[in-house]
Amino acid sequence: MPDHTDLPRIRVAIADDQELIRSAVGAMVEVHDDLELVYEAADGAELLEAARAHRVDVVLMDIRMPRLDGIAATERLLRSQPGTRVLILTTYDLDEYVFAAIRAGASGFLTKDASSDELAAAIRAVHAGDAVVAPRATASLLDFVARAPEPADPEVLLAPFTPREREVLAEVLTGASNELIADRLYLTGNTVKTHIASILAKLGLPDRVHVVIWAFENGLAGRARGRG
Repeated sequence: MPDHTDLPRIRVAIADDQELIRSAVGAMVEVHDDLELVYEAADGAELLEAARAHRVDVVLMDIRMPRLDGIAATERLLRSQPGTRVLILTTYDLDEYVFAAIRAGASGFLTKDASSDELAAAIRAVHAGDAVVAPRATASLLDFVARAPEPADPEVLLAPFTPREREVLAEVLTGASNELIADRLYLTGNTVKTHIASILAKLGLPDRVHVVIWAFENGLAGRARGRG
């Protein structure tokens, strides 16, 4: 297990309407020396109020909450505090909520049956700028993508990318990991990371999950390969 003791502690908040869930998730967070639980909120409105007084790095956000749900709370929180990362926690494998949460700006999606180590790894990943999506949620998201409409002009959308970036983009849209992309395209891992970073920069997007959303919204899903 990596040693995180020398790193600054990641400040975490929890928003969930069930006290038992808040307590359980909070206990899993506090087990790890590099994570600090700053506050808990019973709904999205309470979260936004607390966020005005306490800075956090990562919010663990439930979707279904009274007064203000997790999707709306994510959108409002990130509008006022764009540096905060949101990791959605849910009991359900619901494709419409996966899509809506990511569109609202969430950096990850994890089911509540995740272990303490899985949760901690996800918090560290989104804090570092990566995206985390639970395997079942990934399948749902890609199912959405599979139903994407035809683009009006794919060449215009893909024009900013080099031929190799288009190949990497096509692999990203299949849900392939960096390691698998490197294997399929006969590239090094660092080269794949460089291409993905370039794609993100050209699109002005924070992570690969939002690339999938971009492709869906523009009807490019499954069609980026071989365009050039």
